[in-house]
Amino acid sequence: MGPNGKPYDLSPPETDISFVSSGRKSIDIISGRKSIDTCPSYYESFESTHTPPRLSSLSDMENHAFESWQLGRKSGGTITPLEFSYASIENDITSTSQTMAKELQRWKMEEQRRLEEAQLAEEAALALVEKEKAKSRAALEHAEAAQRIAELEAQKRISAEMKALKEAEEKTKVLNALANSDVGYRKYSIEEIEVATNYFSQAQKIGEGGYGPVYKCYLDHTPVAVKVLRPETTHGRSQFQQEVEILSSVRHPNMVLLLGACPEYGCLVYEYTSNGSLEDRLFQRGKTRPLPWQLRFQIAAEIGTGLLFLHQTKPEPLVHRDLKPANILLDRNYVSKIGDVGLARLVPPSVADSVTQYLVTSTAGTFCYIDPEYQQTGMLGVKSDIYSLGIIFLQLLTGKPPMGLTHHVEGAIEKGTFREMLDPSIPDWPVEEALSFAKLALKCSELRRKDRPDLGNVILPELNKLRELAQDTTFNSAPKVADP
Repeated sequence: MGPNGKPYDLSPPETDISFVSSGRKSIDIISGRKSIDTCPSYYESFESTHTPPRLSSLSDMENHAFESWQLGRKSGGTITPLEFSYASIENDITSTSQTMAKELQRWKMEEQRRLEEAQLAEEAALALVEKEKAKSRAALEHAEAAQRIAELEAQKRISAEMKALKEAEEKTKVLNALANSDVGYRKYSIEEIEVATNYFSQAQKIGEGGYGPVYKCYLDHTPVAVKVLRPETTHGRSQFQQEVEILSSVRHPNMVLLLGACPEYGCLVYEYTSNGSLEDRLFQRGKTRPLPWQLRFQIAAEIGTGLLFLHQTKPEPLVHRDLKPANILLDRNYVSKIGDVGLARLVPPSVADSVTQYLVTSTAGTFCYIDPEYQQTGMLGVKSDIYSLGIIFLQLLTGKPPMGLTHHVEGAIEKGTFREMLDPSIPDWPVEEALSFAKLALKCSELRRKDRPDLGNVILPELNKLRELAQDTTFNSAPKVADP
């Protein structure tokens, strides 16, 4: 725009063609304009005198267009200023469009990113909700399961209480029947026992057990063994009498028979076994010949048979708790009989435990027969006797003391030197059967009670096979032991 408010005329100036062709150097009076020939730099002078100032009122697009026109003129082009203006505007529009397109693309990408983030957040929220729902369902199921378990436990407890009540009633009936019967056992007075034992003479003493000394004597013209319980082991005359009546009614060929008792003074009268204990025969005390392997297999089967009968006693099983070779007695035909059957029932648990400790500290080797799990927990069961049975079986095979015996036998089996572990006093061992017997004994002497085999279903069938093998083989019987 000019100073007068009118736009500048940017079109090329009109020229007189005839004036140019004649070469005259003059001024066109009519047009009042200089000739192109005389003013070759017209456009330069026009640019210097007529270029409008770049006012702030001009748009950037207009300024850019004019600058493009100037540049075209300087470079000798033939593009008119208007064409430059259109081209520049078109370029600006294209550039602006591209910029706007880029901005739009960036905005779309930003919106897409925000949308994806929103979707991820929504998915995370839904996952969290599902997780919380799962937790709620699990908690509800756990509560329902706990309620069902509690109901089952309550039912089991009621059933156990009813069963215990029924067993107690049956036991009371048995005790009452025995208490009212005179044939349960023979009652001896203390005077009769004193006369028979010559007032407990040392000459007639044949042994010393954990519960008291043992004397040999004759009562009713029958050889008997009298065990005198220590005063601290007795606990009430009436209870002692009831327990003795129960034990006297338990009869089995492989258990020492209780013939009678003197309840007032805690004396028990057993049948006498002339060949002493299995411990004496295994260690050949009295210079006796060793027991042949056939007899050892037979003794093992007899011990298992008697122990199973003991565990099946009604109304409740009897646990020996002190099974060891010293309590396995042999009659004159070498029939084995388990001694001290149920003797732990005759003393209160606290005293019985102290007696067990007494045995452990005072009698060498007894500790090795005690069930380790019972020793740690105080829980006594029929499989406590199975551990002791396994140690006795290993001694029947090796003739060695019980200390560390399971470890030595296991090591010999692993090294293939089991034959060297067998009792060397027996030259004709059936090694294959002996090895099978040793593996059974090691299973019986497992440290954990649940790992020990069942006596009736597993142990006894194997022992009966060994007994049949022994019966099919002839052997020279062991010599008789002279009466003391």
